[in-house]
Amino acid sequence: RGAIEMAGIDPEQIGCIIIATVSHPYQTPAAAPLLAVRIGADTAAAFDISAACAGYCHGITLASDMVRAGTVDYALVVGVERLSDFTDPTDRGTAFIFADGAGAAVVGKSDTEGIGPTIWGSDGKHWDVIAQRDSWIDVREQDLGWPTIVMQGQTVFRWAVWGMAPVAKRALDAAGVTVDDLDAFIPHQANMRIIDAMAKQLKLPEDVVIARDIETTGNTSAASVPLATERLLREGEAPRGGLALQLGFGAGLSYAAQVIRLP
Repeated sequence: RGAIEMAGIDPEQIGCIIIATVSHPYQTPAAAPLLAVRIGADTAAAFDISAACAGYCHGITLASDMVRAGTVDYALVVGVERLSDFTDPTDRGTAFIFADGAGAAVVGKSDTEGIGPTIWGSDGKHWDVIAQRDSWIDVREQDLGWPTIVMQGQTVFRWAVWGMAPVAKRALDAAGVTVDDLDAFIPHQANMRIIDAMAKQLKLPEDVVIARDIETTGNTSAASVPLATERLLREGEAPRGGLALQLGFGAGLSYAAQVIRLP
């Protein structure tokens, strides 16, 4: 509701709702149709996507392409997780960092380009480095109890630091900008060391604001990029209308990056 109000539109104008989440407790129905009714966008197309920590940036891509193609005038993209439901409190590799949160953005028509080309992809060879411990079939057949998320931290760290900086650079090139043009860098809030290492590899100027919300919000997966974006705008750390590079990466392994003009 806050995103819709900020966009200055009525819920009935929303043609599609995309929810990025891996923690909706129902395999079906998806969360998006339920949200559509709750916000008064009853007839909007609505579906969930499962791309973990890269889900919000995937959703922005889908919404942007829908608007460009004329499929919809407005799309609502939501990144939301309740990872506390899927976290093992005794696992020292995950319990201290995974968190709950939600963020949303409205994507609509504009006279000037506000979302640059997306650089995205996946690496399914490493599906097991961030994954649900047991499949639902294993849970049912072996009576394993509630499944939780496990993570191979060092492997993820190396992949994120050495693999995602080149993706971020490609997103800058695709948008036709350089790091000197940026006002903010908004990466997925996975780990403070990962964020600092990527910023160093990108050679970001000192005046580029870097989102480091993980210190206070933890790793909220699909919610981390919109949460960090909202805070930067609300607290005046990044200018409205400024350029930001946003980057999501995580389980899958999946990733997506694009340059956006901040609302």
